[in-house]
Amino acid sequence: MSHYCRPDAISDVVTLSVSTPVPVMDIDANTYNTVGIGSQLWMAENLKTTKYRNGDLIGTTDPATLDIDAETTPEYQWAANGNESNVTVYGRLYTWYAANDSRDVCPTGWHVPSDEDWTTLATYLGGGDVAGGKLKETGTTHWVSPNLGATNETGFTALPGGIRQDNIFIYFGDIAGFWWSSTTATEITTPPYAYYRSMGYSNSGLTKNAGTKHYGLSVRCIKD
Repeated sequence: MSHYCRPDAISDVVTLSVSTPVPVMDIDANTYNTVGIGSQLWMAENLKTTKYRNGDLIGTTDPATLDIDAETTPEYQWAANGNESNVTVYGRLYTWYAANDSRDVCPTGWHVPSDEDWTTLATYLGGGDVAGGKLKETGTTHWVSPNLGATNETGFTALPGGIRQDNIFIYFGDIAGFWWSSTTATEITTPPYAYYRSMGYSNSGLTKNAGTKHYGLSVRCIKD
């Protein structure tokens, strides 16, 4: 897997302001818990929808591991690890093109977070080196041991939904989670890359990465 990585900048945090607002529903009638962190309002679960906001279906592949490397702007979604039984807990994975289609994957009043939105979150939580721990679900029910630094003091409950590369699902179910931003990367232009964030079992970081827009990643919507 080729990608560009760097930690978000570190800043001091004195206290955390966390609230638990009312749930939100998507076009498929999936209901999501939400959590206020600082000035932002986030979904506290990974997106599960199979439809855009207007009701149009988001495509998928048959088989789930079909190689899409040759496609120019693939718009697909898959159950986490290619298995529908995983959706309730881990949600779905989306290509960047699907997540950022003009028909919108997030409910009305919500959007896919920009790179700046993610940076704001990391900065509020004390920087990229420690923010992941404050966002990850605690324990080893879904994360492999040692799940370092996990406190979930924000209620964000980040889970390891893994990633879909061009024709394979990896890192699912205990190792790492990956979440899109809406922002195209500027360092790499061929093929087109976009920024995302990742968290893993072996550290407390929220790491900024850039990967090809063909990847299938989780989505967490943020309030407009």
